[in-house]
Amino acid sequence: MLPGDHLRLKDVLQTVSVLESVVRRCFGPEGGQVLFTRDTGQAMLSRSGTRILTALRLEHPVARMAVECVLRHSTLTGDGSKTFVLLLASLLRIIHSKACMEPDASQSDAATASRLARELLAFGTEELGDVISVGVVPYGDCLSLEEPSQLAAHRNNLCVPKLLASFYRSRLGHAHCGFMSDLTYDLLTRWNCKNGQPTLSFRFVNDNFPALHSTVAGFPISCSRLIEGQVIHRDFAASCPPADHQPAKAVVFTGHLQPKLLRAGEVLELGGGTQEKEKTSIVQLQTWSERCLDCVVANLQRLGVSVLLSAVKQSAAVLALAAQAGMFIVECVSEDELFLFAQLSGARPVSDCWALEAGDVATLAFCRPIVLGAHRYVHVGFRDSEERASIKPCSLVICGLGEGQTDQSAGAFQDAVRMLLAAWEPIDSPVITSVRRASLHTDRPTHEAPVLESGRVIPAGGTFEFLLNHALLRRGRHCSAPAHANMGNPAVSQLLANAVLSVPRQVYSQRPQRFLWAQTGLVTFIQNRSHPVSLVHKGDDGTILVQGQGDGEGPLREGKRGTRCYRETRVSSKDFMLNSGLESVSCKYQLLLAVLQCASCLLQVDAVLHTHTPLHTQSRRPAAISWEASEDEVED
Repeated sequence: MLPGDHLRLKDVLQTVSVLESVVRRCFGPEGGQVLFTRDTGQAMLSRSGTRILTALRLEHPVARMAVECVLRHSTLTGDGSKTFVLLLASLLRIIHSKACMEPDASQSDAATASRLARELLAFGTEELGDVISVGVVPYGDCLSLEEPSQLAAHRNNLCVPKLLASFYRSRLGHAHCGFMSDLTYDLLTRWNCKNGQPTLSFRFVNDNFPALHSTVAGFPISCSRLIEGQVIHRDFAASCPPADHQPAKAVVFTGHLQPKLLRAGEVLELGGGTQEKEKTSIVQLQTWSERCLDCVVANLQRLGVSVLLSAVKQSAAVLALAAQAGMFIVECVSEDELFLFAQLSGARPVSDCWALEAGDVATLAFCRPIVLGAHRYVHVGFRDSEERASIKPCSLVICGLGEGQTDQSAGAFQDAVRMLLAAWEPIDSPVITSVRRASLHTDRPTHEAPVLESGRVIPAGGTFEFLLNHALLRRGRHCSAPAHANMGNPAVSQLLANAVLSVPRQVYSQRPQRFLWAQTGLVTFIQNRSHPVSLVHKGDDGTILVQGQGDGEGPLREGKRGTRCYRETRVSSKDFMLNSGLESVSCKYQLLLAVLQCASCLLQVDAVLHTHTPLHTQSRRPAAISWEASEDEVED
């Protein structure tokens, strides 16, 4: 494309379709892995959509713009990068077909496509939340936020583990999804904050994840585990303490241990100009410096300090004096690890060694070396305190056969925490009016329509898309009726209804007949029930049971030509789509809004101008949240 060339709708669709062909091969629980080779000969094997998209060499500006939108969304929700591309390609394909069929020949395809994209975005921001609230939410379950201290109780109803398992199934495969789900759940349970929302704990783990985990290559992933305390990814500078559980006192220095600086106006006499006097002055200066360092070390001994954590490299004189005093120094500790240590120990990092006080010294349960793989690190344990009585600080050790596999597992672990955080955080959805309620669900009283709220989950395997497709088509039919002519453009909801089916089509791409069975069965089940169903669960004999409201229990059965609802028939769980774990409704909702916004941005571009100005990016460390932070501070 030449500089200043007009950007056609067909060009945008072709560019996004190329990205779709890449992620399609690794999409879903049955998807494979993508192998990348670099110019250096290094190979990378991954199923992560974010990792795959960032590894591509993208020259087309539209492709880079689309990938940027994907990465921005996945950074917030931790999931949905591959689904984002599939939905975006399907939506653009449908818009392109609709624009080509436009009867108004005076209007160009690009103008029609841009108009449809704006209408879809307006529908998504104003009415999509209402459609999901009425057409999808009643068929799911909720992760309660009333008792954060009872987070472990969710393990009994399998909501949280199944939500994690379905996430890991698409990222790491069937072999490790259960193990990683349990490991993630155990970590979050130990970091559960007392008298606080789970979102506070999830955000703390997410923001401090680089300092909370260690990767070890050369071991199977099943060797991953949780260990007590914190692992500082540095070794002792000189000698190291024995590997015991003896209490220790530590202090954090952010600068060098140096002699006391001269005050303004003070002068240190160095003598005359002869060579002998200069040598004498240098010896005096060295003696003065050593005495000052001796005073610093003596002050540390008086406070009982045995471990020094330093953000910088100390001088050889400091190391020698510390070794003589029986102190152990850990140099060049990262900022993230020092921050986490200060949060957990209560110690205040000190920059001036002469201003050290007793309140700046942290009392540790132990400080010892630990060997993880081929590296030796520093392992510290913290004493219990009243402020975090329910918290059991621990570190995560992620193992893998290769370096790439460990990095992939670590990325999936952090994305799982982000996904839970996005699933639990409140959603600002539009207010449901009585007119919309009546038009969306006419067979129920308007006051019973639920409101889209946080913590809602839905069975995976295309259930969300099937339910949303059914609700959108119903809305389109109601809007087309003369009595509801003022409800908006019904074609917009029908376009979105057709686009969302691209996800379950890809899920069942290996067995297309299953797609028709699943869609027909779910729609038939909805039409034959006057009340919404709660979460589908698994029976003792491996069958799928559907718990209804007021109608008792009834299973779902697959027929040869379609799926129908029966009262006394049981079916094996492996034959039904709803035995695929759980998905977050709020994450799906945010994904649709992000896709609609991305499509609107892409279709508003008229021309592409190539420049040689380098892009300037600015990275900023995420703000960490203290355990004592209030709800208002967290929201700010």
